[in-house]
Amino acid sequence: MKAYRAAILRFAPEREPRHAAVFEEDGLLVVGPNGAGMQVVQAVGPYRELKDRVPGVEIEHLPGRIIAPGFVDLHIHFPQTKVIGSPADGLLPWLEKYTFPEEKRFSAPEYSAQEATFFIAELLRNGVTTALAFATAHAESVDALFTAALHRRLRLITGLCLMDRHAPAELLNRAAPDGTLDATEQSLIDSEALLQKWHGRGRLGYAITPRFAPSCSAAQLRGAGVLATKYPGVWIQSHVAENLDEIKWARALFPASRSYLGTYADFGLMRPRAIYAHCLHLDEMDRALMRDTGASAAVCPTSNLFLGSGFFDYAAADRAGFSYGLASDVGGGTSFSPFHTMLAAYYVGREGQTKAGLSLAPQHLWWQHTLGAAQALGLDGRHGAPAVGNLQPGCEADFVVLNPQATPLLARRTASAHSLDELLFAMIVLGDDRLVEKTVISQNI
Repeated sequence: MKAYRAAILRFAPEREPRHAAVFEEDGLLVVGPNGAGMQVVQAVGPYRELKDRVPGVEIEHLPGRIIAPGFVDLHIHFPQTKVIGSPADGLLPWLEKYTFPEEKRFSAPEYSAQEATFFIAELLRNGVTTALAFATAHAESVDALFTAALHRRLRLITGLCLMDRHAPAELLNRAAPDGTLDATEQSLIDSEALLQKWHGRGRLGYAITPRFAPSCSAAQLRGAGVLATKYPGVWIQSHVAENLDEIKWARALFPASRSYLGTYADFGLMRPRAIYAHCLHLDEMDRALMRDTGASAAVCPTSNLFLGSGFFDYAAADRAGFSYGLASDVGGGTSFSPFHTMLAAYYVGREGQTKAGLSLAPQHLWWQHTLGAAQALGLDGRHGAPAVGNLQPGCEADFVVLNPQATPLLARRTASAHSLDELLFAMIVLGDDRLVEKTVISQNI
Protein backbone atom coordinates (compact mmCIF):
# COMPACT_ATOMS: atom_id res chain seq x y z
CA MET A 1 0.00 0.00 0.00
CA LYS A 2 0.94 3.63 -0.40
CA ALA A 3 -0.55 6.88 0.90
CA TYR A 4 -0.55 10.45 -0.37
CA ARG A 5 -0.94 13.52 1.82
CA ALA A 6 -2.35 16.63 0.13
CA ALA A 7 -5.60 18.53 -0.24
CA ILE A 8 -8.10 16.02 -1.64
CA LEU A 9 -11.16 16.55 -3.81
CA ARG A 10 -13.74 13.80 -4.23
CA PHE A 11 -17.52 13.50 -4.62
CA ALA A 12 -20.35 12.17 -2.46
CA PRO A 13 -22.48 10.15 -4.95
CA GLU A 14 -25.66 10.63 -2.95
CA ARG A 15 -25.50 14.43 -3.16
CA GLU A 16 -26.93 16.71 -5.83
CA PRO A 17 -24.12 17.47 -8.33
CA ARG A 18 -24.01 21.20 -7.57
CA HIS A 19 -23.02 20.39 -3.99
CA ALA A 20 -21.42 16.96 -4.32
CA ALA A 21 -17.78 17.88 -3.71
CA VAL A 22 -16.00 16.81 -0.53
CA PHE A 23 -12.75 18.66 0.10
CA GLU A 24 -10.08 17.95 2.68
CA GLU A 25 -7.54 20.75 2.99
CA ASP A 26 -5.15 18.32 4.68
CA GLY A 27 -6.18 14.87 3.52
CA LEU A 28 -4.79 11.38 3.17
CA LEU A 29 -5.44 9.05 0.25
CA VAL A 30 -4.48 5.42 0.88
CA VAL A 31 -4.29 3.08 -2.12
CA GLY A 32 -3.59 -0.61 -2.32
CA PRO A 33 -4.60 -3.83 -4.09
CA ASN A 34 -8.12 -5.24 -3.98
CA GLY A 35 -8.95 -8.93 -4.22
CA ALA A 36 -8.30 -8.91 -7.95
CA GLY A 37 -4.89 -7.25 -7.54
CA MET A 38 -6.02 -3.88 -8.88
CA GLN A 39 -4.89 -0.71 -7.12
CA VAL A 40 -7.94 0.91 -5.53
CA VAL A 41 -8.67 3.52 -2.89
CA GLN A 42 -8.49 1.82 0.50
CA ALA A 43 -9.22 4.87 2.64
CA VAL A 44 -9.58 8.62 2.22
CA GLY A 45 -10.25 11.43 4.67
CA PRO A 46 -8.59 13.93 6.99
CA TYR A 47 -4.91 13.25 7.57
CA ARG A 48 -5.27 13.67 11.33
CA GLU A 49 -7.88 10.87 11.47
CA LEU A 50 -6.18 8.38 9.16
CA LYS A 51 -2.44 8.76 9.79
CA ASP A 52 -2.38 6.37 12.75
CA ARG A 53 -4.46 3.74 10.94
CA VAL A 54 -1.80 2.97 8.35
CA PRO A 55 1.37 2.23 10.34
CA GLY A 56 4.33 1.34 8.17
CA VAL A 57 2.73 2.62 4.99
CA GLU A 58 4.86 5.00 2.96
CA ILE A 59 3.29 8.48 2.87
CA GLU A 60 4.20 10.82 0.03
CA HIS A 61 3.65 14.40 1.16
CA LEU A 62 2.57 16.82 -1.56
CA PRO A 63 2.33 20.23 0.14
CA GLY A 64 0.37 22.85 -1.74
CA ARG A 65 -1.05 20.26 -4.14
CA ILE A 66 -4.58 19.01 -4.74
CA ILE A 67 -5.34 15.37 -5.47
CA ALA A 68 -8.50 14.97 -7.55
CA PRO A 69 -10.15 12.13 -9.50
CA GLY A 70 -8.77 11.46 -12.94
CA PHE A 71 -10.94 13.02 -15.63
CA VAL A 72 -13.34 10.99 -17.77
CA ASP A 73 -13.64 12.08 -21.43
CA LEU A 74 -16.99 10.84 -22.68
CA HIS A 75 -16.41 11.43 -26.41
CA ILE A 76 -13.18 11.99 -28.35
CA HIS A 77 -11.88 11.12 -31.83
CA PHE A 78 -8.47 9.44 -31.82
CA PRO A 79 -7.79 10.00 -35.55
CA GLN A 80 -8.63 13.71 -35.48
CA THR A 81 -5.73 14.97 -33.38
CA LYS A 82 -4.09 16.62 -36.40
CA VAL A 83 -7.24 18.42 -37.54
CA ILE A 84 -7.82 20.45 -34.36
CA GLY A 85 -8.27 24.08 -35.28
CA SER A 86 -9.10 23.49 -38.94
CA PRO A 87 -11.43 26.25 -40.20
CA ALA A 88 -14.69 25.32 -41.90
CA ASP A 89 -18.22 26.59 -42.46
CA GLY A 90 -19.84 23.92 -40.28
CA LEU A 91 -19.91 20.24 -39.40
CA LEU A 92 -20.50 18.64 -42.80
CA PRO A 93 -17.98 20.81 -44.74
CA TRP A 94 -15.45 20.25 -41.93
CA LEU A 95 -15.85 16.48 -42.25
CA GLU A 96 -15.40 16.53 -46.00
CA LYS A 97 -12.45 18.91 -46.12
CA TYR A 98 -10.37 17.84 -43.12
CA THR A 99 -11.62 14.81 -41.22
CA PHE A 100 -12.20 12.22 -43.92
CA PRO A 101 -8.87 12.89 -45.69
CA GLU A 102 -6.97 12.50 -42.41
CA GLU A 103 -8.82 9.32 -41.44
CA LYS A 104 -7.79 7.66 -44.72
CA ARG A 105 -4.23 7.54 -43.41
CA PHE A 106 -5.17 5.16 -40.58
CA SER A 107 -5.32 2.14 -42.85
CA ALA A 108 -1.53 2.03 -42.40
CA PRO A 109 -0.62 0.16 -39.19
CA GLU A 110 2.56 2.19 -38.67
CA TYR A 111 0.73 5.50 -38.92
CA SER A 112 -2.04 4.31 -36.60
CA ALA A 113 0.50 3.15 -34.02
CA GLN A 114 2.40 6.44 -34.14
CA GLU A 115 -0.75 8.49 -33.70
CA ALA A 116 -2.09 6.22 -30.95
CA THR A 117 1.07 6.63 -28.88
CA PHE A 118 0.80 10.41 -29.09
CA PHE A 119 -2.95 10.41 -28.43
CA ILE A 120 -2.75 8.34 -25.24
CA ALA A 121 0.18 10.40 -23.96
CA GLU A 122 -1.77 13.60 -24.59
CA LEU A 123 -4.78 12.32 -22.67
CA LEU A 124 -2.63 11.43 -19.68
CA ARG A 125 -0.73 14.71 -19.83
CA ASN A 126 -4.06 16.50 -19.47
CA GLY A 127 -5.23 14.32 -16.59
CA VAL A 128 -7.66 12.09 -18.50
CA THR A 129 -7.60 8.54 -17.14
CA THR A 130 -10.75 7.12 -18.78
CA ALA A 131 -11.91 7.82 -22.34
CA LEU A 132 -14.61 6.73 -24.76
CA ALA A 133 -13.00 7.22 -28.15
CA PHE A 134 -13.76 6.88 -31.84
CA ALA A 135 -11.26 5.11 -34.07
CA THR A 136 -11.64 4.88 -37.87
CA ALA A 137 -13.27 2.34 -40.19
CA HIS A 138 -9.94 0.49 -40.34
CA ALA A 139 -9.29 -2.40 -37.95
CA GLU A 140 -5.67 -1.28 -37.86
CA SER A 141 -6.67 1.90 -36.03
CA VAL A 142 -8.63 -0.02 -33.40
CA ASP A 143 -5.78 -2.45 -32.75
CA ALA A 144 -3.28 0.41 -32.49
CA LEU A 145 -5.38 2.40 -30.04
CA PHE A 146 -6.13 -0.56 -27.80
CA THR A 147 -2.46 -1.56 -27.84
CA ALA A 148 -1.30 1.91 -26.80
CA ALA A 149 -3.92 2.16 -24.06
CA LEU A 150 -3.04 -1.27 -22.70
CA HIS A 151 0.62 -0.27 -22.53
CA ARG A 152 -0.14 2.91 -20.54
CA ARG A 153 -2.94 1.28 -18.48
CA LEU A 154 -5.51 3.88 -19.51
CA ARG A 155 -9.12 2.76 -19.14
CA LEU A 156 -10.22 3.07 -22.75
CA ILE A 157 -13.35 2.14 -24.70
CA THR A 158 -13.35 2.21 -28.50
CA GLY A 159 -14.49 0.29 -31.55
CA LEU A 160 -14.47 0.06 -35.32
CA CYS A 161 -16.20 3.06 -36.89
CA LEU A 162 -19.18 1.76 -38.87
CA MET A 163 -19.87 3.67 -42.09
CA ASP A 164 -20.88 1.91 -45.27
CA ARG A 165 -22.13 4.86 -47.32
CA HIS A 166 -21.73 8.61 -47.91
CA ALA A 167 -17.98 8.54 -47.28
CA PRO A 168 -14.86 8.40 -49.46
CA ALA A 169 -14.20 4.93 -50.84
CA GLU A 170 -10.89 4.70 -48.99
CA LEU A 171 -12.77 4.81 -45.67
CA LEU A 172 -15.04 1.90 -46.53
CA ASN A 173 -13.78 -1.62 -45.94
CA ARG A 174 -15.31 -2.79 -49.18
CA ALA A 175 -14.19 -6.40 -49.32
CA ALA A 176 -12.51 -9.23 -47.50
CA PRO A 177 -9.18 -10.51 -48.88
CA ASP A 178 -11.05 -12.89 -51.20
CA GLY A 179 -13.22 -10.05 -52.45
CA THR A 180 -16.49 -11.71 -51.46
CA LEU A 181 -17.94 -9.36 -48.84
CA ASP A 182 -19.21 -5.82 -49.18
CA ALA A 183 -18.60 -2.97 -46.75
CA THR A 184 -21.68 -3.67 -44.67
CA GLU A 185 -21.13 -7.34 -43.93
CA GLN A 186 -17.37 -7.00 -43.53
CA SER A 187 -17.69 -4.13 -41.05
CA LEU A 188 -19.93 -6.22 -38.79
CA ILE A 189 -17.64 -9.25 -39.01
CA ASP A 190 -14.64 -7.09 -38.16
CA SER A 191 -16.50 -5.43 -35.28
CA GLU A 192 -17.30 -8.75 -33.65
CA ALA A 193 -13.76 -10.04 -34.13
CA LEU A 194 -12.29 -6.90 -32.54
CA LEU A 195 -14.82 -7.08 -29.72
CA GLN A 196 -13.86 -10.65 -28.92
CA LYS A 197 -10.17 -9.80 -29.12
CA TRP A 198 -10.14 -6.71 -26.88
CA HIS A 199 -13.23 -6.34 -24.68
CA GLY A 200 -12.43 -6.96 -21.03
CA ARG A 201 -8.71 -7.23 -21.62
CA GLY A 202 -6.94 -5.24 -18.91
CA ARG A 203 -8.93 -2.03 -18.53
CA LEU A 204 -10.27 -2.03 -22.06
CA GLY A 205 -13.84 -2.10 -23.33
CA TYR A 206 -15.43 -2.34 -26.74
CA ALA A 207 -17.97 0.09 -28.19
CA ILE A 208 -20.22 -0.69 -31.14
CA THR A 209 -19.67 2.48 -33.14
CA PRO A 210 -21.99 3.64 -35.93
CA ARG A 211 -20.43 6.95 -36.97
CA PHE A 212 -23.85 8.55 -37.30
CA ALA A 213 -27.06 7.43 -38.94
CA PRO A 214 -26.44 9.18 -42.29
CA SER A 215 -23.19 7.25 -42.77
CA CYS A 216 -24.83 3.87 -42.14
CA SER A 217 -27.26 1.86 -44.23
CA ALA A 218 -30.30 0.30 -42.60
CA ALA A 219 -28.58 -3.08 -42.93
CA GLN A 220 -25.51 -1.87 -41.08
CA LEU A 221 -27.54 -0.29 -38.27
CA ARG A 222 -29.61 -3.47 -38.02
CA GLY A 223 -26.44 -5.54 -37.73
CA ALA A 224 -25.08 -3.18 -35.06
CA GLY A 225 -28.30 -3.67 -33.11
CA VAL A 226 -27.91 -7.44 -33.33
CA LEU A 227 -24.39 -7.15 -31.92
CA ALA A 228 -25.67 -4.90 -29.12
CA THR A 229 -28.25 -7.53 -28.15
CA LYS A 230 -25.73 -10.36 -28.35
CA TYR A 231 -23.16 -8.50 -26.23
CA PRO A 232 -25.09 -6.48 -23.61
CA GLY A 233 -21.93 -5.71 -21.62
CA VAL A 234 -20.28 -3.65 -24.34
CA TRP A 235 -20.89 0.00 -25.09
CA ILE A 236 -22.58 1.79 -27.99
CA GLN A 237 -21.43 5.20 -29.20
CA SER A 238 -22.57 7.49 -31.96
CA HIS A 239 -23.59 11.07 -32.78
CA VAL A 240 -27.04 12.61 -32.86
CA ALA A 241 -28.73 15.99 -33.37
CA GLU A 242 -25.51 17.98 -33.59
CA ASN A 243 -26.24 20.13 -36.63
CA LEU A 244 -29.48 21.23 -38.30
CA ASP A 245 -28.32 20.22 -41.79
CA GLU A 246 -27.28 16.82 -40.43
CA ILE A 247 -30.72 16.38 -38.86
CA LYS A 248 -32.49 17.13 -42.16
CA TRP A 249 -30.22 14.63 -43.90
CA ALA A 250 -30.89 11.90 -41.31
CA ARG A 251 -34.65 12.48 -41.47
CA ALA A 252 -34.61 12.21 -45.26
CA LEU A 253 -32.66 8.94 -45.10
CA PHE A 254 -34.85 7.37 -42.41
CA PRO A 255 -38.32 8.89 -42.90
CA ALA A 256 -40.11 6.09 -41.05
CA SER A 257 -38.40 6.98 -37.76
CA ARG A 258 -40.10 9.44 -35.44
CA SER A 259 -36.91 11.49 -35.11
CA TYR A 260 -33.18 11.33 -35.74
CA LEU A 261 -32.67 9.87 -32.26
CA GLY A 262 -35.61 7.55 -32.85
CA THR A 263 -33.67 5.98 -35.74
CA TYR A 264 -31.21 4.48 -33.28
CA ALA A 265 -34.04 3.16 -31.12
CA ASP A 266 -35.65 1.56 -34.17
CA PHE A 267 -32.48 -0.49 -34.71
CA GLY A 268 -32.00 -1.55 -31.08
CA LEU A 269 -29.23 0.89 -30.26
CA MET A 270 -30.74 2.71 -27.28
CA ARG A 271 -29.94 1.19 -23.88
CA PRO A 272 -27.69 1.66 -20.83
CA ARG A 273 -24.05 2.04 -21.89
CA ALA A 274 -25.20 3.82 -25.07
CA ILE A 275 -23.55 7.23 -25.36
CA TYR A 276 -24.78 9.75 -27.91
CA ALA A 277 -22.58 12.77 -28.55
CA HIS A 278 -24.09 16.27 -28.74
CA CYS A 279 -27.89 15.84 -28.31
CA LEU A 280 -28.34 19.54 -29.05
CA HIS A 281 -31.58 19.64 -31.00
CA LEU A 282 -33.82 17.16 -29.18
CA ASP A 283 -37.50 17.53 -28.40
CA GLU A 284 -39.24 16.39 -25.23
CA MET A 285 -40.06 12.97 -26.66
CA ASP A 286 -36.41 12.47 -27.55
CA ARG A 287 -35.34 13.42 -24.04
CA ALA A 288 -37.86 11.00 -22.57
CA LEU A 289 -36.47 8.30 -24.86
CA MET A 290 -32.96 8.98 -23.53
CA ARG A 291 -34.23 8.67 -19.97
CA ASP A 292 -36.41 5.62 -20.48
CA THR A 293 -33.78 3.61 -22.33
CA GLY A 294 -30.92 4.54 -19.98
CA ALA A 295 -28.87 6.12 -22.78
CA SER A 296 -26.62 9.09 -21.95
CA ALA A 297 -25.44 12.26 -23.67
CA ALA A 298 -21.83 13.31 -24.19
CA VAL A 299 -21.84 17.11 -23.95
CA CYS A 300 -19.19 18.61 -26.26
CA PRO A 301 -19.16 22.37 -25.66
CA THR A 302 -15.86 23.38 -27.29
CA SER A 303 -16.82 21.53 -30.47
CA ASN A 304 -20.35 22.93 -30.51
CA LEU A 305 -19.08 26.47 -30.08
CA PHE A 306 -16.29 26.02 -32.64
CA LEU A 307 -18.52 24.56 -35.36
CA GLY A 308 -21.51 26.77 -34.51
CA SER A 309 -23.73 23.74 -34.02
CA GLY A 310 -25.83 24.94 -31.08
CA PHE A 311 -26.08 24.65 -27.31
CA PHE A 312 -26.80 21.70 -25.04
CA ASP A 313 -29.93 22.44 -23.02
CA TYR A 314 -28.95 21.56 -19.45
CA ALA A 315 -32.25 22.66 -17.96
CA ALA A 316 -34.27 20.48 -20.31
CA ALA A 317 -31.97 17.50 -19.73
CA ASP A 318 -32.39 17.83 -15.97
CA ARG A 319 -36.16 18.13 -16.28
CA ALA A 320 -36.28 14.98 -18.38
CA GLY A 321 -33.90 13.19 -16.05
CA PHE A 322 -31.42 11.60 -18.44
CA SER A 323 -27.72 11.37 -17.67
CA TYR A 324 -24.87 13.26 -19.30
CA GLY A 325 -21.20 14.05 -18.93
CA LEU A 326 -18.55 16.24 -20.51
CA ALA A 327 -16.39 15.44 -23.51
CA SER A 328 -13.62 17.14 -25.46
CA ASP A 329 -14.74 15.89 -28.92
CA VAL A 330 -11.24 16.43 -30.31
CA GLY A 331 -10.77 17.30 -33.24
CA GLY A 332 -14.00 19.30 -33.64
CA GLY A 333 -13.31 20.13 -30.01
CA THR A 334 -10.48 22.57 -29.58
CA SER A 335 -8.51 21.14 -26.66
CA PHE A 336 -7.62 17.95 -24.79
CA SER A 337 -7.77 19.98 -21.56
CA PRO A 338 -10.71 19.22 -19.25
CA PHE A 339 -10.36 22.77 -17.88
CA HIS A 340 -11.05 24.25 -21.31
CA THR A 341 -14.03 21.91 -21.71
CA MET A 342 -15.48 22.82 -18.32
CA LEU A 343 -15.11 26.52 -19.06
CA ALA A 344 -16.86 26.12 -22.42
CA ALA A 345 -19.69 24.27 -20.65
CA TYR A 346 -20.05 27.28 -18.37
CA TYR A 347 -20.34 29.53 -21.43
CA VAL A 348 -22.98 27.21 -22.90
CA GLY A 349 -24.98 27.35 -19.70
CA ARG A 350 -24.79 31.14 -19.55
CA GLU A 351 -25.54 31.82 -23.20
CA GLY A 352 -27.37 28.83 -24.60
CA GLN A 353 -30.47 28.35 -22.47
CA THR A 354 -33.89 29.35 -23.69
CA LYS A 355 -34.50 31.61 -20.70
CA ALA A 356 -32.14 33.66 -18.59
CA GLY A 357 -28.61 32.30 -18.48
CA LEU A 358 -27.98 29.23 -16.34
CA SER A 359 -24.96 29.54 -14.09
CA LEU A 360 -23.50 26.05 -13.79
CA ALA A 361 -21.90 25.62 -10.38
CA PRO A 362 -18.17 24.86 -10.33
CA GLN A 363 -18.78 21.61 -8.45
CA HIS A 364 -21.32 20.58 -11.10
CA LEU A 365 -18.88 21.33 -13.92
CA TRP A 366 -16.16 19.26 -12.27
CA TRP A 367 -18.66 16.47 -11.52
CA GLN A 368 -19.67 16.32 -15.19
CA HIS A 369 -16.09 15.52 -16.20
CA THR A 370 -15.50 12.91 -13.47
CA LEU A 371 -18.24 11.09 -11.56
CA GLY A 372 -21.06 12.26 -13.84
CA ALA A 373 -19.29 10.93 -16.93
CA ALA A 374 -18.47 7.70 -15.07
CA GLN A 375 -22.15 7.29 -14.20
CA ALA A 376 -23.07 7.81 -17.85
CA LEU A 377 -20.67 4.98 -18.78
CA GLY A 378 -21.95 2.72 -16.00
CA LEU A 379 -18.51 2.85 -14.37
CA ASP A 380 -19.43 4.38 -11.03
CA GLY A 381 -19.40 1.18 -9.01
CA ARG A 382 -23.04 0.21 -9.34
CA HIS A 383 -23.98 -3.31 -10.44
CA GLY A 384 -20.46 -4.57 -9.75
CA ALA A 385 -18.84 -2.45 -12.48
CA PRO A 386 -15.41 -0.90 -11.83
CA ALA A 387 -15.66 2.54 -10.23
CA VAL A 388 -13.81 5.44 -11.82
CA GLY A 389 -14.21 9.20 -11.75
CA ASN A 390 -14.10 9.44 -7.96
CA LEU A 391 -11.84 8.79 -4.97
CA GLN A 392 -14.17 7.04 -2.58
CA PRO A 393 -13.07 3.71 -1.05
CA GLY A 394 -13.21 0.97 -3.67
CA CYS A 395 -12.67 3.27 -6.64
CA GLU A 396 -9.83 2.48 -9.01
CA ALA A 397 -6.84 4.58 -7.98
CA ASP A 398 -6.84 6.97 -10.95
CA PHE A 399 -6.04 10.50 -9.89
CA VAL A 400 -4.35 13.73 -10.82
CA VAL A 401 -2.01 15.86 -8.75
CA LEU A 402 -2.86 19.50 -9.39
CA ASN A 403 -0.59 22.45 -8.69
CA PRO A 404 -2.77 25.54 -8.15
CA GLN A 405 0.39 27.67 -8.34
CA ALA A 406 1.33 26.36 -11.79
CA THR A 407 1.26 29.84 -13.34
CA PRO A 408 1.71 33.27 -11.72
CA LEU A 409 -1.87 34.33 -12.45
CA LEU A 410 -3.32 31.04 -11.24
CA ALA A 411 -1.26 31.22 -8.05
CA ARG A 412 -2.41 34.76 -7.40
CA ARG A 413 -6.08 33.94 -7.94
CA THR A 414 -6.24 30.63 -6.06
CA ALA A 415 -4.45 32.15 -3.07
CA SER A 416 -7.30 34.62 -2.70
CA ALA A 417 -10.13 32.07 -3.05
CA HIS A 418 -12.49 32.25 -0.08
CA SER A 419 -14.50 29.09 -0.74
CA LEU A 420 -14.26 25.73 -2.49
CA ASP A 421 -16.39 26.99 -5.37
CA GLU A 422 -14.07 29.96 -5.87
CA LEU A 423 -11.04 27.67 -5.85
CA LEU A 424 -12.56 25.21 -8.33
CA PHE A 425 -13.81 27.96 -10.62
CA ALA A 426 -10.44 29.72 -10.65
CA MET A 427 -8.81 26.49 -11.82
CA ILE A 428 -11.53 25.97 -14.46
CA VAL A 429 -11.13 29.48 -15.86
CA LEU A 430 -7.33 29.78 -15.65
CA GLY A 431 -6.22 26.15 -15.83
CA ASP A 432 -4.74 24.10 -18.66
CA ASP A 433 -2.29 21.22 -18.96
CA ARG A 434 0.24 23.09 -16.79
CA LEU A 435 -2.10 22.69 -13.83
CA VAL A 436 -1.76 18.88 -14.06
CA GLU A 437 1.53 18.11 -12.33
CA LYS A 438 1.15 14.33 -12.44
CA THR A 439 -1.38 11.71 -13.56
CA VAL A 440 -1.48 8.46 -11.60
CA ILE A 441 -3.12 5.38 -13.11
CA SER A 442 -4.50 2.38 -11.26
CA GLN A 443 -2.49 -0.72 -12.05
CA ASN A 444 -2.43 -4.42 -11.48
CA ILE A 445 0.00 -5.56 -8.79
